[in-house]
Amino acid sequence: MSNKLIIPLVAVSFIVLMGGFFLLNPSYEKSVRAKYYFEIAEYDEALVLAREAFSLDLYNRMASTVMAQSVISLKYVKYINMGNDYVKEIDKIAKHEFITEADKAKIRIMCEIMIRSYTKLAPSVITDIKLIKKSARYNKKFEKLLEKVTKRQ
Repeated sequence: MSNKLIIPLVAVSFIVLMGGFFLLNPSYEKSVRAKYYFEIAEYDEALVLAREAFSLDLYNRMASTVMAQSVISLKYVKYINMGNDYVKEIDKIAKHEFITEADKAKIRIMCEIMIRSYTKLAPSVITDIKLIKKSARYNKKFEKLLEKVTKRQ
């Protein structure tokens, strides 16, 4: 055989062997599934699978990466959910005919919690841009609301 035929044959064989190892190794199979769930924004499931994969093989970098990224993304999801809950609570208060000082204090505390929580968020290169933007919108909304609530005193 000539060198022109041997080199591609070796390369293809190597790729097939690596693919087989990657798909047959339980740790890497779980990390591929974890990556899939991460990509479709199922961060809880991705985290569970990535932890399982990592526990099977501590050198599985894909599992480690998906695990870390899922934790970061879940912090964003938690922040957004907390923002949704606080907005609903504030809307209920705003529907009252008269807003008491206690209600204003409650709104102020919710705003401060959201603003402080936002500063603790740290996106990575692969954090979903939608999560980052939505979190930023909530932060701006609560900063403006805090400004309005504190000016009225």
